[in-house]
Amino acid sequence: MRLLAMALPIAFIALVWWAVVELRAWRDGPAPETVVAASLKGLQEQTVLVPFTARYVAVVTSKQQRLGLAAQKTLIMPGTVRYEIDLASLREDDLDWRPDTATLTVTLPPLRLAGPDIDIDGIREYRDGEVLMLLTNAEDRLDDANRAAAQRELLAQARGPVPLRLARTAAIRAVEQSFAMPLRAAGLDARVVARFREDQ
Repeated sequence: MRLLAMALPIAFIALVWWAVVELRAWRDGPAPETVVAASLKGLQEQTVLVPFTARYVAVVTSKQQRLGLAAQKTLIMPGTVRYEIDLASLREDDLDWRPDTATLTVTLPPLRLAGPDIDIDGIREYRDGEVLMLLTNAEDRLDDANRAAAQRELLAQARGPVPLRLARTAAIRAVEQSFAMPLRAAGLDARVVARFREDQ
């Protein structure tokens, strides 16, 4: 009987403590770390983020000279390049939550280029030197050289400072929103800052 009398107050204190903890959790909402972890998992499942795409046009000319004859072909080739972020490579180590400032810093993997995806219907060719092309395989060589040079040119344009800056800015904004929106939805007033690994 005495043991029962002692157990009842202990049980009551434990119940009150549990109620206080649950009430505080309900009032304060989910922990930021929980929301951030769920957001990270959601991003990882998307695998790839394409925050920016751009269309470029390459204009290249190749020439061939044989048998005292000359031939040349000019190729105008449009193509689209995608700027991607490998979300599957994001890890918990890339996230830094600072409770004192309510700031989440996300470190992004390097931006990568995908493509170019060639617009076949948009390709235009101009040629000169029909005789040499009829007598030899000069046209095939000109076509091969032009295609290779045009793809290199499209990627060179895509690596220009202006499109890279636009793509990086778009990627940072997209990732910041991906983490900030769930935090706001959970009632947490948090700041999210995304940056690229090479900018640390």
